[in-house]
Amino acid sequence: MNYSVSSSLSDQLHLLGKAEVFKLHGRDRAGRNVFLIVGKHFPARFVSTQAVNLYLKDKIFPFVKDGPFTLVYIHTDVHWTENFPGISNLKAIYEFIPTNIKNNLKAVYFVHPGLQARLFFATVGRLILGAELYNKVKYVKRVEFLWEYVRRKEIELPEFVYDHDEKLEFCPVMDSGLESDYLRLFSASPSVDSAVSTYSSMRCFA
Repeated sequence: MNYSVSSSLSDQLHLLGKAEVFKLHGRDRAGRNVFLIVGKHFPARFVSTQAVNLYLKDKIFPFVKDGPFTLVYIHTDVHWTENFPGISNLKAIYEFIPTNIKNNLKAVYFVHPGLQARLFFATVGRLILGAELYNKVKYVKRVEFLWEYVRRKEIELPEFVYDHDEKLEFCPVMDSGLESDYLRLFSASPSVDSAVSTYSSMRCFA
């Protein structure tokens, strides 16, 4: 099946489910449910804000509305041309989330952030989501550090996340968060929904 944002709402919902972007998966060290988001799997070019909101309303909200939970966001290998919904859409999705669910969110673990992602979230993201949510974010540079907060045996991460961890071990410059497309994000007259590649094409040499 060929998808586009013009596809029917049911087709878009099917795509979101098939892509396994959003999961309720495991518990953290405090026994709270974990809401897992795999950024690389988000088909931003093929789903509308309406579809995302409806999917969250039906598949996620019923399970986090009555108690505290944490969010694990996997940023590994995300490309904004493919996976970023756009600033206005991101804002619309966040505003759709009921207040009680926002209050139930106790922590956000942001796995494999780059410098560009941190700066974007600290500026534009902070304006959209507010200081209250921003203050709940903990950046996790390695998967091994995630297990300080989340029960390892209760959550399954995609293999490419571990592969990226291995690359970081052999390529320290990647771990510094240097990203070749950073300047494009803040170039003159950017579109509010402009997309840039998240990871550098930089290679490590022995």
